[in-house]
Amino acid sequence: MTDTAANAASASSDASSSAAGPLEPGSLAGRRALVTGSSRGIGADTAAYFAAAGASVVINYRNKQARADKLVAGITAEGGTAIAIGADLTDRASLAVMFDTVSAEWGGLDILVMNASGGMESGMAEDYAMILNRDAQVTVLETALPHLAPGARVVFVTSHQAHFIRSVETMPEYLPVALSKRAGEDALRAMIPRLSDAGVEFVVVSGDMIEGTITATLLERANPGAIGARKQAAGRLYNVSEFAREVALAAVEPVPAGNTRYVGNISGFTD
Repeated sequence: MTDTAANAASASSDASSSAAGPLEPGSLAGRRALVTGSSRGIGADTAAYFAAAGASVVINYRNKQARADKLVAGITAEGGTAIAIGADLTDRASLAVMFDTVSAEWGGLDILVMNASGGMESGMAEDYAMILNRDAQVTVLETALPHLAPGARVVFVTSHQAHFIRSVETMPEYLPVALSKRAGEDALRAMIPRLSDAGVEFVVVSGDMIEGTITATLLERANPGAIGARKQAAGRLYNVSEFAREVALAAVEPVPAGNTRYVGNISGFTD
């Protein structure tokens, strides 16, 4: 999480042409995947890795249609299958249209990566972080569930700073995001029995601060030196493409203990 937003966008736009994906070519042939917030950054790279493995992918965006269309063009130029669908995750009707469109196009989904989050944007309502990171995440999964095929996998992306927020303090600037993402994680975990009844698996991917993301840029702007200090404490931080590889693998590898896949050093964190 320390680069610039421009570097993050550049990294994601190049992902579709990357030959070093984490998944075997053809291993996801016939599978259908949707990644929320995938017009750039971690979501874009994750979607591109799925496409490189043969999956049909939905690039979801809220207001970055040009970036989403560019990523789709890159995937299709490489022989993959992708469509871009705009949807505001805080709008139930918008979500319904998105998932109905996917089912009309492809008959359903096998992989849902819940990557989109926020809460540090300026000019938003005081409770926006909770609305997006908890309430909207639950609505996304509830809306998606009828469209998920038996054997489908749901992956929720979070941070160590949010996952461990009850026991480890985080930067004040990140606190609203951390609290709301943990609340979202808890609400989604409460749905695991219901998911299991439908034959759907669930995995949380928790990672440290990620270099090259917009969140890191905003944190560094609000608290200069904070990301560098975290990098020194952790030993290293993953970059966007490295973390996206872990998210992609979480969609296909066996569900880990506690439904949680930890990425990076967690020695400084405790439950």
